[in-house]
Amino acid sequence: MPEKHVIEPALRTEHIKYAVRDIVVVADETRKTGKEMLYLNIGDPNQYDFTTPQPMINAAIKAMNENQCGYSPSSGVKPALESIERYAASKGIRNIRDIFITTGGSEAIELVLTSLVNRGDNVLLPSPGYPLYTAVMAKLEAEENPYFLDEENGWQPHLEDIKEKINDRTKAIVIINPNNPTGSNCSRETLQGLIEIAKERNIIILADEIYDQLLFDGNEHVSIASLDPDAPMVTFNGLAKNYISPGWRIGWGVVSGPEAVLRPFVEAVNKLLRARLCANHPLQYAIPAALDGDQGHLPEVLEKLHRRRDLTYQRMNEIPGISCVKPGGAFYAYPKLEIEGDDETWTKELIRATGVVIVPGMGFGQVPGTSHFRIVFLPPEDVLAKAYDQIGEFMVHWNG
Repeated sequence: MPEKHVIEPALRTEHIKYAVRDIVVVADETRKTGKEMLYLNIGDPNQYDFTTPQPMINAAIKAMNENQCGYSPSSGVKPALESIERYAASKGIRNIRDIFITTGGSEAIELVLTSLVNRGDNVLLPSPGYPLYTAVMAKLEAEENPYFLDEENGWQPHLEDIKEKINDRTKAIVIINPNNPTGSNCSRETLQGLIEIAKERNIIILADEIYDQLLFDGNEHVSIASLDPDAPMVTFNGLAKNYISPGWRIGWGVVSGPEAVLRPFVEAVNKLLRARLCANHPLQYAIPAALDGDQGHLPEVLEKLHRRRDLTYQRMNEIPGISCVKPGGAFYAYPKLEIEGDDETWTKELIRATGVVIVPGMGFGQVPGTSHFRIVFLPPEDVLAKAYDQIGEFMVHWNG
């Protein structure tokens, strides 16, 4: 018998982490002890009291019944692409060079980064920010170049920090607006400042706007691509959050800016699109039903989220050792901890002691020396209130 050898994984996987799912390992261990679990860690509205709008379901079923079950064109079906173009235009996006439909917004992000960066290049990523970006950069053997969001300024991107972090290997600036995990919504002035920096340094902007309709307090969402048709950008969006269907995995990218500047990049993206065949074909027909159809689900969604945001903001700021900036959009809060030790250890001990599952700030990024955690305030108020009681009691124990 030949000697057996361990199958070694690729080195590029060594530094890939995804804190949102990684913390579930600790939660699963705790659940097995019989403790009641309160999950505030996954941004999936369908796990709570939110449902996918019926017209979207009807459109997808109709497409299946009409045998739209083979491969679609690589970029997507025409009715869906046209609907996305109308939606982008309604947001003020002009100079559109390409639109492509993907398996969730995450595939759009990965395709664009893969088309853009080489080994050793870097991309400016918001810190705090969504951990998918750092995972993809690790896979590509490229470098994450984190820039800080300013907690004292409502978690707005820190423009001076961005200027200082740009170097000769910087290929793009990522902005997540509204932001995951802080729930912040960028001001028009901040967005204009980002554009000026990007144009001065000839850098493309990648704008993740998946929560663009989930805003509170009369806040306006400004799509950054709408502010300058001559700045190269890719705007990411999808059905997952605004239209309560994350498991459908339907997202898209909209490329805008000068044609001559973007042509080689657009072709590179399309090479990858063709190589992976297509996104889910029948579900693409739900895009027009969503974007062009009745938006009647949104007022109820926003009313629930507004109440739960208010409860979260109030309760977090009542707990000694915790403070929280009021989220302006999405369904996340990112409270700050004043504790001995690090937020990862604190979070794991919280889960084991109380069954309340949140995600530590180390999984999203933060200014060195600070500690945070992310709350998903999608659950009903009674669940949130019970969880916040537990967090308050745990903090008394921790600080005592």
